[in-house]
Amino acid sequence: MHNKRWYAVIALVLIFVFAATGCSLMNPQSKPEQTPAAPQKQAIEGEPEILVFMHETGEKKKMKMEEYVAGVVAGEMKNDWPVEALAVQAILARTFTLQAMDEKGGVPARGTQASTDIKEFQAYDAKAVNDSVKKAVEMTRGMVITYQGKPIQAWFHASAGGITATAKEGLNFKDEEPPYIQSVTSPDELAPSDVKNWTASFTKKEMMDVMTKMGKTADTIESVEIGKKGPSGRTTTLLINKNLELSAPEVRVGLGSTKLKSMLLDKIEVTGDAIVFSGKGYGHGVGLSQWGANNLATKGKKPEEIVGQYFKDVTIEKRWN
Repeated sequence: MHNKRWYAVIALVLIFVFAATGCSLMNPQSKPEQTPAAPQKQAIEGEPEILVFMHETGEKKKMKMEEYVAGVVAGEMKNDWPVEALAVQAILARTFTLQAMDEKGGVPARGTQASTDIKEFQAYDAKAVNDSVKKAVEMTRGMVITYQGKPIQAWFHASAGGITATAKEGLNFKDEEPPYIQSVTSPDELAPSDVKNWTASFTKKEMMDVMTKMGKTADTIESVEIGKKGPSGRTTTLLINKNLELSAPEVRVGLGSTKLKSMLLDKIEVTGDAIVFSGKGYGHGVGLSQWGANNLATKGKKPEEIVGQYFKDVTIEKRWN
């Protein structure tokens, strides 16, 4: 009898232990069912203070993140544009900065979190900050675009020419294609005429100099043709003399990205010593089209809606108040 009582007591104890740990008497290895955590919409913390390299003077200046973002918006977009478009640029500037800080430590070569040198980081123009820019920054204060909890690659360009590019076709991006970057239509009708359609002429020597820097050589250039195209129709490779293949995004940078405005090309002609490109749009075409954002803002779209047009399946988090 005493043994039976002890067995009963032990059995009751085991039941309580298994119940407390969420295990099953039938399957001791099983764990309680878990619900996947919902994406964190807000992770409120203090506004960061960052160290910025001021390339005009060479000094390093401490400033609040929102003050820095205002200077970037004024440097990257015309300050007389709709406030909603400026607001989108503010969200992108903030996202770009945090992403660079998280993944690269900001600007390690300068020992700072950011730089006003557009070649190193983002454009910056504190003198162009007006009431519209201030309002755009304030209305988006702390807002950052994330994908699976991390700040995204916040790419943007002047005009998509009607359709945006994937990262691989527009930027010759070497890593895996970011899932939030897709080729989407962009309402760029408000862009200037010399952005909607343009031609750019280069000499054969200019092209051959670029080829040399790319490690490619040719005795002469008889023809330049569009090779492969990406999902948006942008040229991803150029064919020299029908057999020498070059990366089109690299050629664009080599020849000058302000003159060879995009790789959304209509045609290439070789006439005498001139190589003439005809195309539309301005920039690499990846992510946000600024002229598209301008149009959408003019039509009454909110900043969050404009972000959603160009970046898919992302979340806008408020990182600080």
